[in-house]
Amino acid sequence: METTTSGGWPQMSLDEVRARLCGPGATFETETADIRGIPTRVWKNGPKTLPDLLRHAAGHGEATFLVLDGERVSFAAFAAASAHLAEALAGRGIGRGDRVALAMRNLPEFPVAFFAIVSLGAIVVPLNAWWTRGELLFGLKDSGAKLLLCDAERWDVLERGAGVDTLVCRAGGTVPEGSALEALIGPPSSWAALPPKPLPDVAIEPDDHATIFYTSGTTGKPKGALGTHRSSVTNVMSSAYAAAAKHMRRGEEPPEPTPKSTLLTIPLFHVTACNARMMISLYAGYKIVLTRKWDPTEAFRLIERERITHAGGVPAIAWSLIEHPERKNHDLSSLEAIAYGGAPAAPELVRKIKEMTGCEPGSGWGMTETSGTVTIHGAEDYLHRPESCGPPVPVAELRIMSLDGEREMPVGEDGELWVKGPMVVEGYWNDADATAETFKEGWLKTGDVARLDEEGFCTIVDRAKDVIIRGGENIYSIEVENCLYEHPGVVEACVVPLPHRTLGEEPAAAVFLAEGQHTTEAELRAWTAERLAAFKVPVAIRTRKAPLPRNANGKVLKPVVRAELAQELGRGEGAG
Repeated sequence: METTTSGGWPQMSLDEVRARLCGPGATFETETADIRGIPTRVWKNGPKTLPDLLRHAAGHGEATFLVLDGERVSFAAFAAASAHLAEALAGRGIGRGDRVALAMRNLPEFPVAFFAIVSLGAIVVPLNAWWTRGELLFGLKDSGAKLLLCDAERWDVLERGAGVDTLVCRAGGTVPEGSALEALIGPPSSWAALPPKPLPDVAIEPDDHATIFYTSGTTGKPKGALGTHRSSVTNVMSSAYAAAAKHMRRGEEPPEPTPKSTLLTIPLFHVTACNARMMISLYAGYKIVLTRKWDPTEAFRLIERERITHAGGVPAIAWSLIEHPERKNHDLSSLEAIAYGGAPAAPELVRKIKEMTGCEPGSGWGMTETSGTVTIHGAEDYLHRPESCGPPVPVAELRIMSLDGEREMPVGEDGELWVKGPMVVEGYWNDADATAETFKEGWLKTGDVARLDEEGFCTIVDRAKDVIIRGGENIYSIEVENCLYEHPGVVEACVVPLPHRTLGEEPAAAVFLAEGQHTTEAELRAWTAERLAAFKVPVAIRTRKAPLPRNANGKVLKPVVRAELAQELGRGEGAG
């Protein structure tokens, strides 16, 4: 059991904190709701739907919400632009249940489009802006999108044709008449002049469909995780609870909220940035500073100029924030916390953040299918348990099950992590078989191998699914292998993860060529680069003179291939 340390921490157990913060009449009170026939613990307070959250955000008025280069958008201007765009989209025939795709980098137009879509009862489909044309077209077709909103870069990737009605932002005069988003709401600099407008009068319930976020599929094609309004807004109260809980663990009363500002370095087309960071900022009135891409020197300049309090994203970014030589040339004293997730992180990173910056380290665990946050880890808890991803938030339930799913494992033993809670999505879009396999009576089978300790802290041990996490981006090995198999010279292909100090992992491949075939690593990497997003392209592809090693059942021995590639490339643990 947890004991108080010589320094007086913790002053309260997790159970005591929950009893104080989640009891009757408390801010973080919980109750039971029926979600798809399953009794589920939910937050009693806070927004119930995404339009609720938008209306709340409008109350922050002229406070700055979004910053991009020289552009600054207030909460009031954001809310007005969202309402005006919702009216315009309704005029184009968008209504309840329609899917509307969103493909753009981090721009002020992204949250405006997101909330305009969901305010109509339609389903927003954020597509990965790093995808190739073929991948984007797959997302549009699979979701059955009726409309696409994209930026000029994605319009160019799509070769100026997506097969659906399209609105493009920041394209100047290069798009067909009627296809410029600015024609409907103007550029961000003009949103403050838009007259206030109420949201469309659409009755929306918490468990109505709201989002489809795509996650790479184990069968080689991405799967769309079908989220609801409830699953999207649950992060708001979960994060606020965690912020209050860390003070009570110290024996302090939670302080009154103060203005914060976030440097958003991860893409809004991921649930972490969208359902966690963006939703929290809208609720609390925090400023978000958007970046075009991760550049440490530019990040330091923005932290100094905008007095950023929270930064991070993935471990690679956290390493840059504490180790880049340019950091000493900037005033970073406003930083209070450096948080990250989405990729394996070394325990030493936790200690270095505190020692080198004085900031609180933060992490957690979640996945696309959980709409973001399930566990949250920070401050002293993280420093004392750097290998853990933290305890579950009070509305989440965790189970560790045997890998056959037949029995629950005892405390301290490894098994597959199952999750239940209001953050879990309904299932996979247009994929009943995958839904039935992964979702069991309200529980999500995560595919992660984990263990729980006596206090409920979760530690991820391994992944049951064949996934590589490169700097926060999921790469399913089979998708890359299938791409390599399409090459006429490849008979066998195996893709495995190799360790990387900052990115966590990178994909590498071994292939066996057909008799008489000759190809080079450069050709094979170019082949994959033409068909897959850049982050999925193996950093190395080695051809073998013999078939891939297999066991008696004919299954490729991936640990053997991984060891061989690691030795050949000099990529042992911690390399890169």
